[in-house]
Parts: sequence; structure tokens; C-alpha cells
Amino acid sequence: MFDKSFQKAEKIFFHDKVLAATILKLIPKRVQPNHITIFRLMATPIVIFLMISEKYYIGLWAFLLTAFTDAIDGSLARTRNQITDWGKMYDPLADKILIGSMVFIIVLRYVDFWTAIIIIGIEIIIIIAAWARKGKGQEIQANIWGKIKMNLQVLGVAILLLAVVFDWASLLPLASKALYLAIAFAVVSLLTHGI
Repeated sequence: MFDKSFQKAEKIFFHDKVLAATILKLIPKRVQPNHITIFRLMATPIVIFLMISEKYYIGLWAFLLTAFTDAIDGSLARTRNQITDWGKMYDPLADKILIGSMVFIIVLRYVDFWTAIIIIGIEIIIIIAAWARKGKGQEIQANIWGKIKMNLQVLGVAILLLAVVFDWASLLPLASKALYLAIAFAVVSLLTHGI
């Protein structure tokens, strides 16, 4: 299903060390980062169903769990030296499918049309650019700007869901600001050849 040829180790980040000392200890050695990426791809339709069904309370927790698997699979790959070409391509794609779905369902409804369109448009451009670089044999991987963008997107969607679930309209501007910042970091990520 995916290649198991591991790549050279990448830089270990602070959050990798924290996760390795806590949550990653609970994950059996036979579970590889690509398995967690596949879980995210399979869990995303459940999150989508919950959002479309307007089961926002359960959907919020399902979204946060699914989004958190991005941190888990990345840290697992770096700390266990299990980075693969498959993971480099499909981990960010899984993120984009999850965030893109949430943007279409939630951001479009509760923030505004243009914010949603810009987020989706930039993500599509990043995917196309990544596939083009891969086609030319160039290295594709997330950079720090892409990681910040993803965290801001997750934060913006989570705050938006909290506003909807608990009827806290005062959180809507904060969610919008996080999403606008995510757009800025997405542009920087794109210009620095990240995903």
C-alpha cells in the first residue's frame, strides 16, 4: 500500500520530544506513522458527516482528535526514524482534505465566502505545486511555515466550532483572525516551497 523504505532522519522539534516522552510511548512499535495518516484519511468522512448533520459538539471532539493525529504521525516519523516518501506526500494531503472539508462546511457558513475560497484556493495551489515538484524529482516536505499554517487553521476551526456549539458569538472574530493569519502563513509556505 505504501513504501516502507525509510528516509534519513529529520530535525527533531521540541513538540516531538514532548510527544515522545508522553503519548508516543503508548503507541506500539508495530504502528507506523503511515498507519496514523491512513486513520486520519478514514476518520475525516466521519467528521464531515457529523458537521453536515450539525452534530457540532461531537464533531468538535472528532475534529480535534483527527487533527491531533497530524502531530502524532509527524512526531512518530521523526522520533522513530520512519519517514517515507508516501508519508511526505499523503500526510499533508490528509491534512488538506480534513481542513478543506471543514472550510467548506463550517467556515463558508459561519465566517464568509471569500475567506473560505481563499483558503481552499491556496491549498489547491500548494497541492498542485507539490505534485509538480515531485514530478520533477524534487524533495517535497512540510516546512515550518506550513506547520504554523496548519496549526492556525486547526485553531481557527476549533474556535469557530466552540462559538457555534456554545453560542459564543464573541469568539467569531477570534476564529476569523486565526484563519486570516493561516492564509498569510499559507502564502509564505507556498513561496518557500513548503506544503
